[in-house]
Amino acid sequence: MLVATSEHADERLRARVSVGGKSAVNIVTGISVLDHLLGLTAEYGGFGLELEVAPTGAEAEVTAAGRALGQALAEPLHREQVQRHGSAVVPTDEALAHVALEVSDRPRVVTNVDLSGAHVGGLGNDVVASFMHELAQAAGLTLHVRLIDGQDTSHVLETIFKGLGAALAQACSPRYRGEVE
Repeated sequence: MLVATSEHADERLRARVSVGGKSAVNIVTGISVLDHLLGLTAEYGGFGLELEVAPTGAEAEVTAAGRALGQALAEPLHREQVQRHGSAVVPTDEALAHVALEVSDRPRVVTNVDLSGAHVGGLGNDVVASFMHELAQAAGLTLHVRLIDGQDTSHVLETIFKGLGAALAQACSPRYRGEVE
């Protein structure tokens, strides 16, 4: 099991990720919908996650959580013996999304999702865009998010964060090189 930690005393945020073993999930961002979504990411990624963000304001907390998680995942994602890429298509009710990622050290987010007009859990801006951008920057990821279908904003968010977890699990999984016969 690999444990990676990211702590920033000045920003009062802390993230700890346990990859490859069973571990607890404890997420406190001050935004219940974000806590739920990150819990889904950890569940579908099969990793333990402890994430704590000091309350400052909803938008700042979303970006801080993305940055902290990205920094904590950077080390396990950049190890030589792991896949370093992953892809998942995951449903939530009527919503279906495809999330693909690669450790590229050329951070970018490519997406067709625009939730800027949606208000979820008191958040007025696009939670996905802010969070994913900070995650990609901090972890050195090229991240593609495609919404295939979905109308309910809550379901759309859930399918994206589930897909993110599953893609991260693939990217952190061991790369096996068998002998060719």
